[in-house]
Amino acid sequence: MVDNEVEDVIRQLEHQISRLEGVLHLEKMITESGGKIFATNGKRADFHATMEKCKEAGGSIATPRNPGENDAILYFVKSFNTYAYLGIKESLIPSKFQFLDGTQLTYTNWYLHEPSGKGEE
Repeated sequence: MVDNEVEDVIRQLEHQISRLEGVLHLEKMITESGGKIFATNGKRADFHATMEKCKEAGGSIATPRNPGENDAILYFVKSFNTYAYLGIKESLIPSKFQFLDGTQLTYTNWYLHEPSGKGEE
């Protein structure tokens, strides 16, 4: 009897999550790629505030590791007509970038002659 009750609760929660995801998709606040969920609250913030909000939500700042993930991030850039922070930083070697944890980038999609260090990469 207990197993049936647990299964009912799980089904109800799955239904609620599905409805919430549907609303967020409609409001262009969530998308997914390769099993990863990308989300935004649609508000502007500085890099550190963005990192903190991601952490509070149980996630991390977006770090595109392939064209699909890059497109997921670009979806928000186009939908909200704004920029997006990425989970990368310049390494000790000028014009070379790495993940925030210091590991080497395995995917980039820079425009020609970028990054230039002019803040518009």
